[in-house]
Amino acid sequence: MIDGNIDWQMYWSPIRLSLQVALLSSIVTVILGVSIAWWMSRNEFKGKTLIETLFILPLVLPPTVVGFLLLVLLGRSSWVGQAIEWLFSAPVIFTWWAAVIASIVVAFPLVYQTMKVGFTSVDKELEDAGRSIGATDWQVFRYITLPLVSRSLISAYILGFARGLGEFGATLMIAGNIPGKTQTIPTAIYVAVDSGNTTLAWVWTITIILISFVMLLLTGIKRN
Repeated sequence: MIDGNIDWQMYWSPIRLSLQVALLSSIVTVILGVSIAWWMSRNEFKGKTLIETLFILPLVLPPTVVGFLLLVLLGRSSWVGQAIEWLFSAPVIFTWWAAVIASIVVAFPLVYQTMKVGFTSVDKELEDAGRSIGATDWQVFRYITLPLVSRSLISAYILGFARGLGEFGATLMIAGNIPGKTQTIPTAIYVAVDSGNTTLAWVWTITIILISFVMLLLTGIKRN
């Protein structure tokens, strides 16, 4: 029954794109999240609470609001959008790169919070001991801090990947829903349900549930 109702080429296209977007966005998000969380956890300055609030804001804002703000920021009428279009000879809006940007923005708060908790749990005396024997800040980070937060790092990456994989609202706003180009699993499910193709919607739903379940399961295994 399923074989007779599903175009398998249509089925695989959003899955490939979703995995591609989630993989790239999670790598960028972890690099940014680790770097910023480490710096913020080691420094105190005026306005720190305000900046951290801005970092976490996308976590509580409706995804459509995030998408609208990104649309304004990256659109062809903004200087940022014009600079991107001049640099790459094409606008970023309604491309799969826009989906990557949306996933980075919505996943960053999760990665940042996870890494911040990890870094604040590190005994600073161990880091100071490393510096006392001549280690540079980079060496302390590489050989002392990073190994101690390895579980947080793994959890942060998996959570960032899963969040990017499931992003819908912001992605729809700035990347659209172009089959074979910007259509991800969540937007594909929305269109399938809207068009009455519940069989295809169910198959995509089961697929993303299985992928997300495995990712979260790996997080629990690594924590143990």
